[in-house]
Amino acid sequence: MRHTLKIRYLTVTCVAALALSACSEPESAQDMAEVAQGDSSTSAPAVQAEAAAADSALAGSAVADLPAIAVTLPRMAYVFDYGFRLPGAEIAALQLRHADMCEALGPSQCMIVGMDGAGGEEPSEAHGTLELAVAAPIARGFVGELSAVAEGFHGEQVSASINGEDVSKQLVDTEAQLRSRVELRDRLQQVLRTRQGSVEELVEAERQVAAVNQEIDQARSWLAETRGRVQFSRVQLAYASTTPVGSDFMSPVAGALGSLGSILGVVVAGIILLAGVAGPFVLGALGLRWWQRRKIAVAG
Repeated sequence: MRHTLKIRYLTVTCVAALALSACSEPESAQDMAEVAQGDSSTSAPAVQAEAAAADSALAGSAVADLPAIAVTLPRMAYVFDYGFRLPGAEIAALQLRHADMCEALGPSQCMIVGMDGAGGEEPSEAHGTLELAVAAPIARGFVGELSAVAEGFHGEQVSASINGEDVSKQLVDTEAQLRSRVELRDRLQQVLRTRQGSVEELVEAERQVAAVNQEIDQARSWLAETRGRVQFSRVQLAYASTTPVGSDFMSPVAGALGSLGSILGVVVAGIILLAGVAGPFVLGALGLRWWQRRKIAVAG
């Protein structure tokens, strides 16, 4: 009897436990869904922010990986032409002063290309020229210093011009041509080293190597000269004398006297020429007349 009651008690207990577990499962699932929904709604902005940050970082790294755009500035060769007018007696001194200023900068900044000067019987006939090669970055400022120094010699700047030539395309084209010629020469020399081909082909290859080497030397020479023109601007200075005070009155007089001397010289030269041409005829006519008179006198 007791054993039967015990079994019934266990059976009822198990049934009750199963009922409770069945009732609690939906609540747990619902709670879990609500928690999951709450977590997703709470974490959505954070996830979006992280995604935007990741996209921004990826775009930044992609931009950083792009090659930089090469910017090539024009390569210009400049020529400065300046003219100064000052008393003729001061031209040589100013010319030497400008040359000394160039030499003071040193050969890496300024070099004298040529200098010429001439005087005359009068100071007003003096003139001169000076040609310099000045480093391009300082050329314009240095010319300004030359003009300032001229004022100390009672001179003034009367003319100024700056001419530039863009040699970028010529340099790029010549450099490309030089590279292609060097490659061609290397291939021809490889043919000569391996001795592949007939005798005629080898001889022709040697001729082509000589011709290509000449073209390479010419291209390199032109490149060196043009690059030098870009690095050093040409500065040409011209010096002329001023008109002396009071020469406005004396110049016409001096000109008239000079013209008068020239006219007298032309007249004397004409007389001498006329005498040389007509002299024999005049002497012949006078001789003939004298002979006729003597004949008449003898007959009478």
